[in-house]
Amino acid sequence: MKIYNPFRVAFVATLGVGLGLLLIGSVQTLSTILLYVGTALFLSLGLEPVVSWLERRRLPRWAAVLITILALLGLFAGIILMVVPIIVGQISQLVGQIQDLVDSGSWDPIGTIKSWLHSTFPALNVDQVFEYLEEWYSSIDFGQVGETVGSSIIAIGGALIAGFTGAFIVLILTIYFTASTPSLKAAVYQLVPASKRARFIDLAEQITDSVGHYVIGQLTLGAINGILSAIFLTIIGAPFPAVLAVIAFFFSIIPLVGTLTGSIIIVLTCFIPPGGPTTALIAAIYYLIYMQIEAYIISPRIMNRAVSVPGAVVVIAALAGGALLGLLGALVAIPVAASILIIYRQVIIPRQNER
Repeated sequence: MKIYNPFRVAFVATLGVGLGLLLIGSVQTLSTILLYVGTALFLSLGLEPVVSWLERRRLPRWAAVLITILALLGLFAGIILMVVPIIVGQISQLVGQIQDLVDSGSWDPIGTIKSWLHSTFPALNVDQVFEYLEEWYSSIDFGQVGETVGSSIIAIGGALIAGFTGAFIVLILTIYFTASTPSLKAAVYQLVPASKRARFIDLAEQITDSVGHYVIGQLTLGAINGILSAIFLTIIGAPFPAVLAVIAFFFSIIPLVGTLTGSIIIVLTCFIPPGGPTTALIAAIYYLIYMQIEAYIISPRIMNRAVSVPGAVVVIAALAGGALLGLLGALVAIPVAASILIIYRQVIIPRQNER
């Protein structure tokens, strides 16, 4: 192929590369805003089934949205009002117990752990293990650790402020998107040619419904884990049972690793008095059993009704989404996979069969 004006071709190619780099840089710069918008859209689609249910009860759209948002805010406010007094009261009780033990001179946590390890694991050389721990403790540079802790506290404070600001922005965007979902859908549908619009609307409604059902399914899994955790942890006398139940609820919403991460936090918390090694061991056994039941019985029954996605696709989608976009990616990955499967089954396969 003969190039008649190489300067113009090179100039256009350079402009194309520059435009691509500018677009990539803009996406990176606006990544936080795009994350907020994506999260709000995901939450608004998750609230849409509830709003639609209220609309079917002959409520106007604005009233259904208002009731849904107020119910959601009331739920979170109730959790906070329930958890904060319990945390304050139980921490005060814990501090008082520790103070009483220290004043009485009968508190020997190291000796208690040693005796428990001797009785539970007789083949373990407990004294040698504690010698290694003492050597590691004596090798720590506490000056450097103090500087690291100070900078970490400042970083954590900044992250908390940014997190609250982001949560407020997401809340405002969620209210807006939830209130204007029909108009947003109608605006998108108008971009499709009239000859294909009915089919596009049908697929789009199936996709948005799958997102809403998925959110409700995840919340159901979290509620089951939270309620069962509250009952079980209260029975075994674990510390902060209400707080740990809330942790179980929120972590269960995260796909794949959420229940495992929340269970580890709960088991480690069970070492705090009035718990102990035995309480933590019982909690660990319970959560090992519960995770198997959730993975093979509870989750498939709920998710097969919410989104019809094979188990292998769920795992791959959640891993890929988490690697690309972190927590939001893991949450969004499964409904995205369900949407791709809908297009594959109802668009690609029928077209291939027609040929």
